[in-house]
Amino acid sequence: MSAVLHLRHVSKVYGTGPAAVHALREIDVAVHGGELVAVMGPSGSGKSTLLFIVGTLDAPSGGSVRLNAIDPFSLGEKQLAEFRNRNVGFVFQDHYLLPQLTVLENVLIPAMAEGSAPPAAIERAKYLLGRVGLAERLEHRPAELSGGERQRAGVARALLLKPALVLADEPTGNLDRKSATAIGELLVEMQREEKTMLLVVTHSLELAQRFEPRFEIDDGQLKANDH
Repeated sequence: MSAVLHLRHVSKVYGTGPAAVHALREIDVAVHGGELVAVMGPSGSGKSTLLFIVGTLDAPSGGSVRLNAIDPFSLGEKQLAEFRNRNVGFVFQDHYLLPQLTVLENVLIPAMAEGSAPPAAIERAKYLLGRVGLAERLEHRPAELSGGERQRAGVARALLLKPALVLADEPTGNLDRKSATAIGELLVEMQREEKTMLLVVTHSLELAQRFEPRFEIDDGQLKANDH
């Protein structure tokens, strides 16, 4: 099986000379479709930098990134934005739901790049919201939801366009233990159902233990964690 995501000798350096910060150092990793990947590490280890590069939000200083055999950083700005919207779904620690929109409208945002959402996207959004337990919340605003419910809406939004890759940045970081456990279970369940690749960056050992393979990042270097 060919890798959906392939990083070769990826480095990221901020600044120059003696003051340069090496956020990532020669990272090599290949991840295949259907895999559940966890990346753990302390604050400042390079986790967020890695996530931004994998998600095509930031370009590496060196090395190459391939997603579905395409180098996204060779694309023009508009093409890159379209590529990201179609191929990468994001679940953030802070859900980033727009307060003025309903839950359904928030989930439909990825499908509205060209204007109004097509009927098929609306049906899929309703289906996904039902799958994450929010069928009765379609017309609610984010302020009317609990923290766990808002994160469930974020999961549905990330999956709307059937991306090859879903990136979750500390998805349980702002939740109580019960909600965090439920979101961890939901991410795994939805990943298997949707057959997407899921990469989670987390401080939570409990969440990471649901994933295989697991990696540790420290001082910009990535290594397998088999424990």
